[in-house]
Amino acid sequence: MILRDIAAALSASVEGDGGIDIADIAGPAHASRSDLALAMTRESVPALANTKARAVVVAVKVAAAVDGFDAVVKVEHPRQALAVLTRLFERPVHRGTGIHPSAVVAPDAQVDGASIGPLSVVGPRTRIGAGTVVLAHVSVGADVEIGRDCLFHPGARIGDRVVIGDRVILQHNVSLGADGFSYAAPAPGERSTDDEVRSLARINSLGTVIIGDDVEVGANSAIDRATLAATRIGRNTKIDNLVQIGHNAEIGENCLICGMTGISGSVQIGDRVVLAGGVGVADHVTIGPDAMIAAGSGVVSDVPAKAEMFGYPAFPRKRAFEQIKYLARARALFTEFGELKKRIAALEQAKQA
Repeated sequence: MILRDIAAALSASVEGDGGIDIADIAGPAHASRSDLALAMTRESVPALANTKARAVVVAVKVAAAVDGFDAVVKVEHPRQALAVLTRLFERPVHRGTGIHPSAVVAPDAQVDGASIGPLSVVGPRTRIGAGTVVLAHVSVGADVEIGRDCLFHPGARIGDRVVIGDRVILQHNVSLGADGFSYAAPAPGERSTDDEVRSLARINSLGTVIIGDDVEVGANSAIDRATLAATRIGRNTKIDNLVQIGHNAEIGENCLICGMTGISGSVQIGDRVVLAGGVGVADHVTIGPDAMIAAGSGVVSDVPAKAEMFGYPAFPRKRAFEQIKYLARARALFTEFGELKKRIAALEQAKQA
């Protein structure tokens, strides 16, 4: 690509030679002469001193010595710029066209305009929109509705009656529509003898999963079907790897759900919520719009809109940090308390003498 065209895509201007041919993008330490070096963070700036690149992209807010380059592009918003640049230089996954001879597609399935990869299975009465790519070893159940221009990576599993919108990405080994983890324990007052195994009655999952447009689900994540209605994921929500979303949960639009997060059944999550890595959410909890839950937190009660929570159990962040600060002072306080006890005891003995 020509550098001036890249700058135009970034809504930025070029300082220097905008006609440079750019073969790829890279960090300054690994960039070749034909690459565009990306130094948009403070950590990457020192590597500019030894880079081989002729052209560089830097952030306006990050001071950098860029006098020695043939061309410089300065951007206001580094993360947004990175999204544009990686899209421009993306290397799409290998995909075939049409239906691979080894795929098994039910006769009444509608897959016109979609690509079905090797050893994939599409169940009866399922409809897949034009432009959708189903890669190898993907299984799609019966009565599934899939929109246009989706991409399903190898190993994805989609259960019966699941509904998926347009431009949805499922990474490797995603599970949509497995049965929910739902059992009925014996009624109160019923007791089992010492040599009996306690009976748990299975509650069947009759509902489905509904995935909105532009959702992405990370590798090895699972979204379970609802008991009666639907587990719902709102438009443009992004879900990381190794995330579990329980039955009946409803997640709003534009949410970020980071890796190793576990969301229990019947949880309600508003729009634009961020759950950082390793968060656990108890069942039937409601999290309001624009809330942020810090990594490793355990949410056991409702969270209001725009709240920032931290800890286990999760408290408002300011309160949680105050508790940590006071705990860190506990040893010194106990030492002081011990010294005071000794002084009081000494005073009491002196008084009695």
